[in-house]
Amino acid sequence: MNASVFPPSLMTTVPTLHFEQVSFAHRGNRLLAPTTLSLSGCQRTIIMGPNGAGKSLLMRLAHGLLSPSNGHVTWQGEPPAQAMVFQQPVLLRRSAMDNLTYALAVSGVPRRQRKPLAKQALDKFGLVALAKRPARVLSGGEQQRLALARAWLLNPAVLFLDEPTAALDPAAIKAVEDAVNEFHQNGTRIIMTTHDLHQARRLADEVVFMYSGQVLEHTPAYRFFNTPASTQAEAFLRGELVW
Repeated sequence: MNASVFPPSLMTTVPTLHFEQVSFAHRGNRLLAPTTLSLSGCQRTIIMGPNGAGKSLLMRLAHGLLSPSNGHVTWQGEPPAQAMVFQQPVLLRRSAMDNLTYALAVSGVPRRQRKPLAKQALDKFGLVALAKRPARVLSGGEQQRLALARAWLLNPAVLFLDEPTAALDPAAIKAVEDAVNEFHQNGTRIIMTTHDLHQARRLADEVVFMYSGQVLEHTPAYRFFNTPASTQAEAFLRGELVW
């Protein structure tokens, strides 16, 4: 990934995200217990927990992709510009370049500016040689870098990432982590799910730990990894399966 200057941040501060007694049920099954949670500041928040804990659900509620069954998800002040990168990137049946220019078109960027901006993003994420290649035939790591390039062009104040390095090789994982850190250094708030404890230790400023549809801990990363407050988190950190 080439070093270049990110576009100036759209916002100097990120408003606080509030969950107020938010719950979610599907077909009569409660998937998220009533949750009150506030995420403030420009931090890297890592959401952790075993499979089925509700991590991706919490993120989708935060991003507005889902509406809660009860309670309210609100931003303190005007909602910030947001982007989301999924475990399996959602890409158009177009070239890598066209995926980026389309995102710029939807965002209202004038036509004459789209290709130069897209080329800059492709260069930044090491994808220039793949500009004309269909996005859906790229490798997993290349697709994630393309999804991050698209997010970079949208200049989000908040970036959601749902298991963005699952099934990637070490080099691709490093490229994604480097990008996440650069987003953060530019003033973007990071909210990310991961199963990888080593990755969480590398990236997290704070941890939200979930178990069985409940938020059991919301704490600074150093405290979570050194003195977890719940028996479930202790077991999770030991590598034991918790359900």
